[in-house]
Amino acid sequence: MRVRPKGKSAFSAAQRAARRLAAERAAGAHSGVFSWPMRVYYQHTDAGGMVFHANYFSFMECARTELLQSLGFDLGEIARRDGVLFVVHSAQIAYHKPALLNDFLTVTARVTRVGLARLEFEQAVRREEEVLASAALTLACVSANSHRPVSVPEAIRTRLEGLR
Repeated sequence: MRVRPKGKSAFSAAQRAARRLAAERAAGAHSGVFSWPMRVYYQHTDAGGMVFHANYFSFMECARTELLQSLGFDLGEIARRDGVLFVVHSAQIAYHKPALLNDFLTVTARVTRVGLARLEFEQAVRREEEVLASAALTLACVSANSHRPVSVPEAIRTRLEGLR
């Protein structure tokens, strides 16, 4: 069991990500931030009419996938051709306000670090100007066969480093 240092919350990385994204938005610094529109459908909600907490991760995965697609990288093709997968290694999320049925959302993804075998992202889900959820995620690049870490393909590394 991992013990947090005194005074550290479980969501501190996600909360820092939310503050940083809010500060960038206020300063007009949008370089490197990818946005993807989403609508909340009935299938995304719980019995209370709010988006079920796990669905925020699904929304964020859509934004990361579309970011890579917009750069010319088809994850399915990369898996088949190169035998490489990107899997979530760690995720910290903070929920600030609920998204509701039929809300129109914007999901953002920003690359914060490109490592040898890892990619780090800050992501947020917004309704207009309100940040509803913010997260810090680390993806590991692994072999599709062995599921062991492998290097991020050079073409992906180069394009993502150019976004930072």
